[in-house]
Amino acid sequence: MNNCYPFVNTPLPYAYNALEPYIDEKTMRLHHDKHLQTYIDGLNKLLKSQPALQSCSLQTLLANWNHLPVSLRNNAGGVYNHRFFFDSLTPCPKDFQPAISTDNKILPAIEKQFCGFDRFCSLWKESALSVFGSGYVWLVCECGMLKIITTANQNVPDLCLQTPLLNLDVWEHTYYLKHYNMRTDYIDDWFHLINWDVVNNRYRAQNSKRTE
Repeated sequence: MNNCYPFVNTPLPYAYNALEPYIDEKTMRLHHDKHLQTYIDGLNKLLKSQPALQSCSLQTLLANWNHLPVSLRNNAGGVYNHRFFFDSLTPCPKDFQPAISTDNKILPAIEKQFCGFDRFCSLWKESALSVFGSGYVWLVCECGMLKIITTANQNVPDLCLQTPLLNLDVWEHTYYLKHYNMRTDYIDDWFHLINWDVVNNRYRAQNSKRTE
């Protein structure tokens, strides 16, 4: 993934229509080619006049969130959040919940932390519906514990403290063309598209770092 200035809009890891019937092709085209591109263009424009920051990765920029100008923060967050969201989806999910296997670490962790996968889904949906206006819901790992958090607008989790594992974009442009104002229907459909292999790999990677 292109991760330093100048940033480019890398292709989706699936076709625009691959997530149907849950997310429609027109929404995916607009979301990726227009909304994400706008944040990439904005970030590149701001970094053009900040040569000291041009060698920083996206994660490094956002790890110094509080020291960034608001405009740079918003655009960097927009790029990071959208890429993370798109990469967390798959048109061919193996199961509604993570598969049970010796390699799967995220399902036991979710069941332990949230007292079952069904309760995790309920808490996630509750959090997603609680976001007023625009923002994201995240599953993060903090000090070895899983947490569900929300961020407003294009804010990101505290990357110095928390490892993001999964996110859900609840900006209206993500779902309005298909689901209109019914955010709850969009959330229900999104559950069918989660790439649990990606989430599990992120979780295993952060566990490996903690034990090094």
